Amino acid sequence: MDIPIGTVTHYYEHLMVAVLSFTGKLNVGDTIHILGHTTDFTQIVESMEIEHKKIESVNPGDESALKMAQHVREKDRVYKVVEEKT
Repeated sequence: MDIPIGTVTHYYEHLMVAVLSFTGKLNVGDTIHILGHTTDFTQIVESMEIEHKKIESVNPGDESALKMAQHVREKDRVYKVVEEKT
């Protein structure tokens, strides 16, 4: 199950780093799904930074930079992948 947690606000192509604006909580080690008009992939969050300082988690209202596995675009949606409990 994917839970919406934010959007891409900027992308630095030469660094493959995206700035995300968060509406939900996210931790290093979580899996995210990036979805947009031409974007659709999942990746594990390996590191996050705020103002060039490494952080372990973000909360709603935060903005953070994440290294991306693929090219993303502004306004792409970010979802946290959560295992469904049966």
